[in-house]
Amino acid sequence: MAHPADRAPSAAGEAVAVADGLARHYRVRQGLFAPPAVLKALDGVSFTLQAARTLAVVGESGCGKSTLARLVTLIDKPTAGTLRIAGQDAIAPSPPVRRQLRRAVHTVFQNPYGSLNPRKTIGAIIEEPLAVNTGLGRVQRRDAVREMMAKVGLRPEHYDRYPHMFSGGQRQRIAIARSLMLRPKLVVADEPVSALDVSIQAQVLNLLKDLQQEFGLSYLFISHDLAVVRHIADEILVMYLGRGVEQGTKERIFAQPLHPYTRALLAATPGMTGNGPRRALTGELPSPLNPPKGCAFSTRCPHVAERCRIEPPAPRSIAGRLVACHEAERLADA
Repeated sequence: MAHPADRAPSAAGEAVAVADGLARHYRVRQGLFAPPAVLKALDGVSFTLQAARTLAVVGESGCGKSTLARLVTLIDKPTAGTLRIAGQDAIAPSPPVRRQLRRAVHTVFQNPYGSLNPRKTIGAIIEEPLAVNTGLGRVQRRDAVREMMAKVGLRPEHYDRYPHMFSGGQRQRIAIARSLMLRPKLVVADEPVSALDVSIQAQVLNLLKDLQQEFGLSYLFISHDLAVVRHIADEILVMYLGRGVEQGTKERIFAQPLHPYTRALLAATPGMTGNGPRRALTGELPSPLNPPKGCAFSTRCPHVAERCRIEPPAPRSIAGRLVACHEAERLADA
């Protein structure tokens, strides 16, 4: 049934989210008398996400993926940089614009076991965004919920049941249905299948792709699993210690990764293929409170040169993607 949140899918090519130099720094106390240190959780990330496209953000734990998700979903405010969502300033929006943005951006969380209120029925959980944000009557809300349940593969008799009565895959379908009730333009999916059995992951990913096509959704897809990313992404942003190190189409990055960190991530993922030698990642992630001088990856990079230890590399266009590596041209020709 139609309701006020219904709208036509976004036009292809429309920029749904545009970030430029996004940064999020935290002041961290290190002791009673020591001055606070600055933790640069995000340190200048830029991207453009088009309508009906999926940008996957990948990297190790601690690289800034979840911090970026918190900025895009308006939970945190960036320290620096600009962010526009659905054509609106998302850094310092007016109250009316903020309400619009709250409807335009929704989230699917990692854990379907913890993201649903166990005391509410499935119908009430999915209906809540409509009850809070629209003036629809009870019957209209119920009909809209049942329609969305059918779209995500839930049966009508599930309406009055509780979360504990469902499997992990079914709970994630419930969470997806709830996130789409206001017809958002952008869905931030933070590791949405990592808590599910491998046999169920493909089903949920295929559902996300089908819903993307039907509603013209854009996904900011946070993941550490490159096999999952290969299945769903259009473009990939590889992050390391708060910065983007390589960004481009899925096809280019999987076929010929240029940044040594991207190569290491792919080497650690079974079944990945592509051109050029790859070495498994060694060493530990440096502390973001004391990052290396120059290139942040210099302490773990097999191709490190003296310049890398002194001068931070700026992202530049090489072979159809952006790469922040002093040695990228040499690696592209290797």
